[in-house]
Amino acid sequence: MAAFVGINEFNKVELKDFGGHKDEVNCVAFSPDFEMMVTGSDDQRVRVFNAVTGKFVVKLKGHTGSIRAVAVSPNSKFFASASYDKTVRIWQTRNAECIHVLEGHTKSVECLRFSPDSTYLVSGSWDKTAIMWDVEKGYTVKIFSGHKNLVQAVAFSHNSNHLASGSWDKTIRLWNPRNGKCLFVLTGHTGWVQAVAFSPDSLYIASACEDDTVRLWDCVTGECVKVLEGRTESVQHCGFGPRGALVASGAAKVTLAFF
Repeated sequence: MAAFVGINEFNKVELKDFGGHKDEVNCVAFSPDFEMMVTGSDDQRVRVFNAVTGKFVVKLKGHTGSIRAVAVSPNSKFFASASYDKTVRIWQTRNAECIHVLEGHTKSVECLRFSPDSTYLVSGSWDKTAIMWDVEKGYTVKIFSGHKNLVQAVAFSHNSNHLASGSWDKTIRLWNPRNGKCLFVLTGHTGWVQAVAFSPDSLYIASACEDDTVRLWDCVTGECVKVLEGRTESVQHCGFGPRGALVASGAAKVTLAFF
């Protein structure tokens, strides 16, 4: 079961439960307008809900392994699912039709991210690579190799000039998505990198790590400009608000920092 906490027009907290999955829910993604919610589960199914009403819309079959990640395109026309079965599936939002089964990874696919213009999709895998795909045509555009352990997180900068990948090899790699060149290998973390995110101005990358820290990196120089410490648990997620506030969360605690 997935649960969503929202605040209504009267500033009251509302909790909606989204049932139906027959096993653990691993991932959740929302459309940009927050009207659609997509969930993925160990039951090998993807479910789509109306996030406003809580109404179940459709159950999608096709994967033969646990669903590890889901993502919705910025233009809301597509959503994608990644699986332990080594494939990525791209679905059309309007009819929930699978338009592409993307094959290229050799191990479980763990993360997904659409480009800001919805043209490309990037996936990261246990096979230590990230692959960029053409969303509408379904072919491989670039393969990003170099990590020495699984790629757990990927992100595009908001200006589309950079791609970041975070790995269990304790590094973040900054790439030029146009030519596939690795610009920087960002080192300093002492644990698995769990999440990466770009600031709204595309000048900085945040990384969340099992070493209980969040690091902020300069995209121009590749230097670490700030280390947020003092947490007592691993950091699993990080992201920026529209005004640049950095949010990081672990299993039981959320931290808000301003730069």
